[in-house]
Amino acid sequence: MSRSEGLAVTAGDATLAGTLTLPDAPPDERGRYPAALLLPSWLPRDRDGAWDRTAHAAWFAPQAVAERERGLLGRLAIALADAGVASLRCDPRGCGTSEGVWEEAALFTRIDDARDMLAAMRSQPALDLRRTAIVGHGEGATLALSVAISDPAVSALALIGASARSWRDVFRRGVAARDRDGTDRQHPLVAALDARSEELIERAERREQSIELRMPDGPLTLSLAGTEQAIHTPPLALATMLHRSVALFHGAEDRWSHPDESALLAEALRGGGNRPSMRVIPDAAHDLAEAPDSLLAEVAADLADRISVVDLPPVLVAIEEMGGTLQ
Repeated sequence: MSRSEGLAVTAGDATLAGTLTLPDAPPDERGRYPAALLLPSWLPRDRDGAWDRTAHAAWFAPQAVAERERGLLGRLAIALADAGVASLRCDPRGCGTSEGVWEEAALFTRIDDARDMLAAMRSQPALDLRRTAIVGHGEGATLALSVAISDPAVSALALIGASARSWRDVFRRGVAARDRDGTDRQHPLVAALDARSEELIERAERREQSIELRMPDGPLTLSLAGTEQAIHTPPLALATMLHRSVALFHGAEDRWSHPDESALLAEALRGGGNRPSMRVIPDAAHDLAEAPDSLLAEVAADLADRISVVDLPPVLVAIEEMGGTLQ
């Protein structure tokens, strides 16, 4: 059975609340475990990857106690521990019990936060700096690509429900899909964003500072800096700069990012010299809530098999030799 402990991560001007999950199995001969950083999808979420009903309860529809399930990242943390891989997952800025303001955090801020989380992992003596991976879900896939490109110690990525093209195009297609079947429209935040989608995009492209949304607990002023950055930072461009082991997983019924996006991303990765694998999960939506634990065990086992030992740059060698005491 896995073991978990709380971990506070200093990320710029905020402290993020996280959970470090360790396998119950013995570590390697050096007393260390391979480790993965788990990054959630867009919109306010908790460290488990579920909708953030702690700091933003009014933004999402109430959930009956009987319906509560652990989010995708929480499920993956357990599956990874069973496969012998430790992991860190954090409440994003302004969500759960983390400091900051979600609606003010730009995309580039979230990328910096992910780098700080990776640095926090490297301060843990139980984790092997030479065997590191990243799992990115939705927007987290974009964060994972951005971090891995400049970090040679990251050897493997698992990207779930990723997008490939501009945020503008992916969001528009998602809005159209949700118009057809009402997916997630029970959540006030989703309904408000979808209703103002074209105005939101136009304002972001004009580089306006914000848009005001009507929410049950009062007006929400959403900064558009992150939207403008996401529009001009398509994962396709990032993929051409990456040279790592990558596996893509996508729910066939995803209404936030169509499975075609992962197919495009896989093509771009192959064009950059990578050999990505891709798997579409039947009957599963964006959060893979419909996927059985056995499937997530396969995702975890696949990642565990692809985490390789890498030669560390001098700064990480120094950290390792000091027992992982620097951050």
